[in-house]
Amino acid sequence: MVQYSDNKMSKFFSTVYLWMFIGLLVSGWVAYYTSVNMSMLRFVANNYFLIIILELVVVIAFTSLRKKVSPGVAKILFIVYSAVSGLTLSSIFLAFELKSIIMVFASAALMFALMSLYGYTTKQNLSSFGKMLIFALLAIIIMSFINMFVMNSTFGVIISVVSIVVFLGLTAWDMQMLKAMYSYYENDPEELNKVAIYGALDLYLDFINIFLHLLQLFGDSKD
Repeated sequence: MVQYSDNKMSKFFSTVYLWMFIGLLVSGWVAYYTSVNMSMLRFVANNYFLIIILELVVVIAFTSLRKKVSPGVAKILFIVYSAVSGLTLSSIFLAFELKSIIMVFASAALMFALMSLYGYTTKQNLSSFGKMLIFALLAIIIMSFINMFVMNSTFGVIISVVSIVVFLGLTAWDMQMLKAMYSYYENDPEELNKVAIYGALDLYLDFINIFLHLLQLFGDSKD
């Protein structure tokens, strides 16, 4: 019985990571295609703030409708969000060398994998730790907003370092939360399928933020 339950959990997390990979693949393809297509670049440049707003609207709708949407609709919203994110991520291919992007991506993947494994295997309850990370994330958002006006490079480095630490911690916390949600919905296959998609979104966001902040610190710019 324990072995059967372990197999079901492994299948659940395989689904989570599959959808996370699909999201990253969609974002990466859209970002690269946009970066080499002048008409797409002009579209993004002329509508950048509208795209940012659309990205926020999609993710807010995605999270707020969690109780109401079907797994199929959740998958569509996740793909749409990944594609819209790809438009905003296209700038990294213009700002950084491709070799540097690949190396930083691999580094981010390794760090993410280690923290995912920790979150999956640790017996320590990370709930209180997770709440502190949420407050830290709010502080990062406020500091980033301030630095948009101050434009202080040292402040930017500090924000990136703190952000990496916070999102690595959130990766472990999200993994533990997913294990708890799996246990809660274990006998509800439809709800479990939906949890897998939402879990993929959480981990996707953790990874993207780790990657982007590492790129800011260690990426080789084209300038």
